[in-house]
Amino acid sequence: MLLKRETAVKACHFLESPIKPCNFDPVKQVVVVKLEPGPCARTALAATIRICNEQANRVAETAFAHRDPATGRVEREYALRGRVYASVKASGVGAQVAQQVVRKVHQAYTVVYGQVRTGAVRGSRAEKALAKPVRFRAESAQPFDDRSLSWDLGARTVSIRTVTGRIRAIRFACSKQGLSLLHAWRKGESDLMVRNGEFYLAATVDLPESEIREPVDFIGVDRGIANLATTSDGVNFQGRDLERYRRRTARARAELQAKQTKAAKRRLKLRSRREARHAGQVNHKIAKEIVSAAERTGRGIALEDLEGIRDRVRLTRPQRGRISRWPFHQLARYIAYKARRAGVPVIVVDAWNTSRRCPLCGHTERSNRRSRDEFCCRGCGLAGPADVIAAVNVRARARVAWAVCQGSGAVA
Repeated sequence: MLLKRETAVKACHFLESPIKPCNFDPVKQVVVVKLEPGPCARTALAATIRICNEQANRVAETAFAHRDPATGRVEREYALRGRVYASVKASGVGAQVAQQVVRKVHQAYTVVYGQVRTGAVRGSRAEKALAKPVRFRAESAQPFDDRSLSWDLGARTVSIRTVTGRIRAIRFACSKQGLSLLHAWRKGESDLMVRNGEFYLAATVDLPESEIREPVDFIGVDRGIANLATTSDGVNFQGRDLERYRRRTARARAELQAKQTKAAKRRLKLRSRREARHAGQVNHKIAKEIVSAAERTGRGIALEDLEGIRDRVRLTRPQRGRISRWPFHQLARYIAYKARRAGVPVIVVDAWNTSRRCPLCGHTERSNRRSRDEFCCRGCGLAGPADVIAAVNVRARARVAWAVCQGSGAVA
């Protein structure tokens, strides 16, 4: 098995340069708590979010009007703050929140320019994104730092700066696990959000990095649509239940879309969020089982590099709908951060021909895969489930990738 070094290890979250790192951040997590404000506090919070976003739109227009004519980029945050800080503060949000509004706007422009520069947004979409100011919805999240929002985790309350002044002792609801994470690792800003009339706080927690241990072997993981994940141990996590759930919700969504009423549009948003939560829960369970098996047996985890797969494959119209809803990247992110907390190494290897290559004799041919579920080598006759064969090939490439990393001294 001969793999070039640049393709043997596409990404590896325990490696340093020059090897390309993963696109996930497995250390930071977000804990979301639900606020339980009284009537007066609820009104003040709603007014704060609305005014902050109104001011953010004005700041975005100012930044767009004073952008660099040569490059089209907005000016630095410090210069932008000098133009708009006084007017934003005069709206009643206060000095510290006014700075957060300016920072939110500047970060939004940074994201837009970054997406255009890296090619994530291309063509007419890129032209439209650069041709007008960014816009914030009336209920967009607003960040608060520790000066404008403080936590009392013992009493499960928060104190927050609003347009009517600081409101203290607003109770919040949180799970025991989330509360323990907030106690131990909360750090940085918290975002105030409103969903369906309810207020939430999203707090960032910086989890400690566990030492990445030396694996005795790897668990290869093949990700798919019919089978969300299949491991080289033969464990299969089927996606039929999720697919049936999505077909059912798609029929209900089509009925609501045909009505074209405001109530139908509100219900469509609720259904979209419910489907996303359901898919996330399924991926959490799969990731937890895979990481637990690797931690228990002292092995690492090997994943295929599926970046850009939607652009590489040619699909029929029904298939495009299925693959666009395929949450493979979310599953990889969940595996990455759970593995990082457990000290389990994760390698992402080249996915080319993993489902067509015989792991026994190395013969690679398209006809080796007779159907979606069956593999039979035309060279040596090895037969088995196609997804398990692919996972075994992923594991084999991970072994080579790990040896290459150790030989080059790239392991952190």
